[in-house]
Amino acid sequence: MTDVMLDLPDEAATARLGAALAGLLRVGDVLALRGDLGAGKTALARALIRARTGEADAEVPSPTFTLLQVYDGADGLPIAHYDLYRLERPDDVLELDFDDALATGATLIEWPDRLGPLLPRDRLDVTLAIAGATARRVTLTPAGAWAGRLPEVARHVGA
Repeated sequence: MTDVMLDLPDEAATARLGAALAGLLRVGDVLALRGDLGAGKTALARALIRARTGEADAEVPSPTFTLLQVYDGADGLPIAHYDLYRLERPDDVLELDFDDALATGATLIEWPDRLGPLLPRDRLDVTLAIAGATARRVTLTPAGAWAGRLPEVARHVGA
């Protein structure tokens, strides 16, 4: 499957994308969230986590300083949210239960390039770009198991 590109005119559209992706998550799934500072990686992760946990007002802090936050999905699927901006070496992620997160739940990774060779090949790359004051352009690049699971995303987002 080829890339899926979507225009997100506002934060509500970003939240709809997060909810659409949340509905697709399975054990072992990895979402690599890419983009410059302020592109909306954490906003997308927050919307996805809120949708998956079923808690629309849940506090979902950025793991910038803790590097990792873990949430339980309403269906029991654990979601590990990593922000690797401050990661010094790729191997440091192993101290953060990375292998366990990959094996037992879904994993969201901000700044995935910091993982170097540890970044799983089977993943969905989600690249966000600033397209205006509140607008974003997102490119979804599936690999492995993700290849057949994206056709409905654009319909759910309304983009």
